[in-house]
Amino acid sequence: MAKSPCHGPRAGAIAVNIEPQPAAAHASGIFIGVLCGAAAAFGWAAGFVAAKHGISVGFSPADLAFHRYVWSGLLLIPVMRRAGFADLGGVGWGRGLVMTVLSGPPQAFIAYSGYMVVPLGHGTTIQPACAALFGILLATVLLRERMTVERAFGAVAIVCGLVVFGVESFTTIGTHGVGGDLMFVTAGCFWATAGILIRHWNLAGMRVVAAVGTLSVIAVAPLYLLTVGATRLLAFGVWENALQIAVQGILAGVLPIYLFALAVVRLGGGRASTFPALVPIFGLIIGLGALGAVPTAAQLIGLVIVLVGFRFMLKQ
Repeated sequence: MAKSPCHGPRAGAIAVNIEPQPAAAHASGIFIGVLCGAAAAFGWAAGFVAAKHGISVGFSPADLAFHRYVWSGLLLIPVMRRAGFADLGGVGWGRGLVMTVLSGPPQAFIAYSGYMVVPLGHGTTIQPACAALFGILLATVLLRERMTVERAFGAVAIVCGLVVFGVESFTTIGTHGVGGDLMFVTAGCFWATAGILIRHWNLAGMRVVAAVGTLSVIAVAPLYLLTVGATRLLAFGVWENALQIAVQGILAGVLPIYLFALAVVRLGGGRASTFPALVPIFGLIIGLGALGAVPTAAQLIGLVIVLVGFRFMLKQ
């Protein structure tokens, strides 16, 4: 992979100070941003499917959050060591804590809890859709990105699609089904806030990943081992644990955060925040192939409406 802006000390600052580029170079930057955003969406989709599988075989949300962040955090310790522990690699302990809450184990715990109640299609659509919607709103308020008519229409379409999912949850599962959906709404808003803050604070993407991983190892791992213990994880066997470590820790953990940060720098916070809305498509494909999860008619209708909203929100 070519060297990216996020390898520098301040990715956002580099993006701000860059000189006007020829049209070809600008188009290349947009292409790279789109590619990074789409790849991140695929990784997140795989993580959703693996999480639903994990819940179905008996893992708890805390177990899955541990797998997602602690192992990857250990791998990233060398990165943090080079960047410097004193100020958490330039991120700062305060900002690192904020990013850990918004994009680390607490956010993951909330999302995984939703899968204890509702089907796969709800999580793969509701959370990324809310991330896209809330991301656009934050980009407009905090980053002063212009809210165009197309983006406003897309936002309304996404809300309509989410209503379809909410109605299905209420009519087929009950009020606790709506509660499960709200878990994904909350997780999506957390994630959008994290993406916007990366841009707003001019943070280097890989250092944010390393900071979240480091704090997960320092704070989350001891808490989990003291309250839950490793015996519970060992009971699931080598294969199930290895699957969650590989998918949650790498494919849906380290790589997507880094790629999403690149997309934010290349495309801007508002447009990059819409890429999680690609997750439903990838989630549908992976879920159908891996779990045999067939979406209902209501889920497909809601998905189509959300994707229409996503299309308009991507417009300049």
